[in-house]
Amino acid sequence: MSMQQSTHLAKPETLPEDITSPRAKLVYLYLDVTEDATVEDLQSCLDMRKIDLFSVLNSLTGAGHVSLDDGTYTVAA
Repeated sequence: MSMQQSTHLAKPETLPEDITSPRAKLVYLYLDVTEDATVEDLQSCLDMRKIDLFSVLNSLTGAGHVSLDDGTYTVAA
């Protein structure tokens, strides 16, 4: 298997290509797998600071990848 094929196979199909930040990818994939989470859930499970999570979530929400409803974040449909 070539390096190019290996890289292609490791990249999940559900990850939008415009998400480039490693932290944003982590948060997006976590939300995709768990279906929804609060900031507290994300902080606990991903071991990230709230200030970093709010920054990432704000970017993902602004790009239309994630939605917020009553304190719970989900991957936008």
